[in-house]
Amino acid sequence: MRTLQIILITLTSLSACTKKADIKSTTINKTKMTTADTINYLALGDSYTIGESLPQYQSFPYQLTGLLNSNGFHTQVPTIIATTGWTTDNLIDAISNSGINNKKFSFVTLLIGVNDQYQGLNQSNYSIKFAQVLNTAINFANGNTGRVFVLSIPDYGVTPFGGGRDNVIGPEIDQFNAINKAISLKAGVNYLDITPVSRTAVKNPALTAADGLHPSGEMYSIWMSLLEPMVVKQLQK
Repeated sequence: MRTLQIILITLTSLSACTKKADIKSTTINKTKMTTADTINYLALGDSYTIGESLPQYQSFPYQLTGLLNSNGFHTQVPTIIATTGWTTDNLIDAISNSGINNKKFSFVTLLIGVNDQYQGLNQSNYSIKFAQVLNTAINFANGNTGRVFVLSIPDYGVTPFGGGRDNVIGPEIDQFNAINKAISLKAGVNYLDITPVSRTAVKNPALTAADGLHPSGEMYSIWMSLLEPMVVKQLQK
C-alpha cells in the first residue's frame, strides 16, 4: 500500500491486550442541527477514507456530504485527515500535526486499523491507540459521542490483492474489528459494521476499484446508504 501526502481539505483495531484501553469521560455538548445550520464534517482514517484510486467525489466522505446536502443540510466540503498506508499510530501523529486540534466539528467519522493488521502490528497496541484516537474524535465533536461514527475495517481478503488468502486475512480483520467495536460501544459512539458488505465484493467485481484492492465508488455508495441515515438521526437530536 503506497503512501500519499496528508489530505487536509477545509473547503473540502479483544485479544492479546496487555493494557486496558479506556475512553476518557468528556463534557457532552449536544446541539440539535437544522437545515439552516452550516455543518462541518471531519473524516479521520486511511486509504478507505480518501477513496484511494478513485476520483475525490467518489470517496465516502464526499458521497456522504452530497447525500446530506441533497436532504437539505448545508454541509461544508469535508475536512479529511487520512493517507494511504496509515496505521493508527500514523493517524494520531498526523492529527497532532494537523493544526486543527482546537477546532470543533458537527460530526466526525473514524475508520482506521487495516494497516495495523496488514503490517502485522500488535493487537494490544491497536487497542490502546484506537482508544486514544477515538477520544480525540470525541473531542473534535465537542464531547458529543452521538456525533462520532466509527466504521469497521473492510475485508480486503476477498479482493484480487488478497490473493486467495481470505481464510487468513478475514479472521484477522475480525479480530481487529472486535477490538474497535468493543471500544466504540463502551464509549457510546455510533458503530457501523460495513465488513459484511465489503465481503460481497467476492461475487461482484464492480465493488472493487481498478487497483484490485480498494472499494469502488459503488461500494462506498452502499456504505453511505447505511451511514447517512445514522448521521441525519444524530444531527436532528
